[in-house]
Amino acid sequence: MLYHLLLPLSDQVGFLRLFGYISFRSALAAITALLICFVFGSWLIRQLSRWQLREHIRPDGPTTHLVKAGTPTMGGLLILAAVLVPTLLWQRLDTSFTWIILLCTIWMGGVGFVDDYLKTVKQYPKGLVARYKLLGQVTLGLIVGLIMIFWPPGPPEYATATMVPFVKEAMLDFGVLYIPVVILVVTATSNAVNLTDGLDGLAIGLVGIAMLAFMLMAYVTGNTISAEYLNIIYMPGSEELTIFALSMVGACLGFLWFNAHPAQVFMGDTGSMALGGALAGMALLLKKEFLLIIVGGVFVVEAASVLIQVASYRWRNEKRVFRMAPIHHHFELLGWAESRVVIRFWIIGILLALVSLTTFKIR
Repeated sequence: MLYHLLLPLSDQVGFLRLFGYISFRSALAAITALLICFVFGSWLIRQLSRWQLREHIRPDGPTTHLVKAGTPTMGGLLILAAVLVPTLLWQRLDTSFTWIILLCTIWMGGVGFVDDYLKTVKQYPKGLVARYKLLGQVTLGLIVGLIMIFWPPGPPEYATATMVPFVKEAMLDFGVLYIPVVILVVTATSNAVNLTDGLDGLAIGLVGIAMLAFMLMAYVTGNTISAEYLNIIYMPGSEELTIFALSMVGACLGFLWFNAHPAQVFMGDTGSMALGGALAGMALLLKKEFLLIIVGGVFVVEAASVLIQVASYRWRNEKRVFRMAPIHHHFELLGWAESRVVIRFWIIGILLALVSLTTFKIR
């Protein structure tokens, strides 16, 4: 918004030319997100406590988590505010990249909010019924897929294509299968982040790391010189997603201030589903769906551990592969302290983010 209001005045006030630079607006977006978290975080936690929006701990989980019962939840509202406000303030609003990524984030945040509301206010133990949650995810995937095909934000020739890592100038065109692919990316990513949100600071830290990688991808994808040099798909306008990505990084750091062990607030499904939707949207808009598997490798392993555990229990006479799934609980039951699990998973996340960035040169 400020780009449209202030940049036209740069002829009269030279300082305002700074609003034309992605780097300037991205930095201010991150700072704005941090300030929103720091200024309103404590107030929101008090309000959530006053409204009795508190976490209910599953009795079948690790016994060490029982002390977390009663911690305020739905802190994802703070994350959403800290992402949406800076994005609308500092990002250009005349590009469909902006509105598609906001659609992904708000839509999945809304699905998560309904789930949290039913669990905390209506006291439904399982919250939103799984099939309705899946319906929300599939519907978003369908809408985004149709938009990407019929009103592509980038060059139409890449509407249903994606970049193939490690192979120079290689693209894969999904064609008629593109909409199912979009639905799969949205559904899998939002569920994977949701499953990972089981330890203090784990999911929010990993999303912040992944968004830093996507920030760099957005910048080079939207820069004609960088895209040509790296032999990647050039998507004019996608550089604006750099601002969204740094808003998300700022929001993650700001929320981590309150969510670090021992957590003062949990993000709830409101936050985890929104974060998953944002990651999926970034990968789809930048044509980096395969890289999402690498940069979000920890999320992939977390989701896979649940699938493996369920399949093993069902098909191997109730035998389990892990002591508990998702896999972060397995390591807890092995005797690892919660903070050790979180920090080690963050380190793995950083390594995977770096690997994903090296794919631009190893081709």
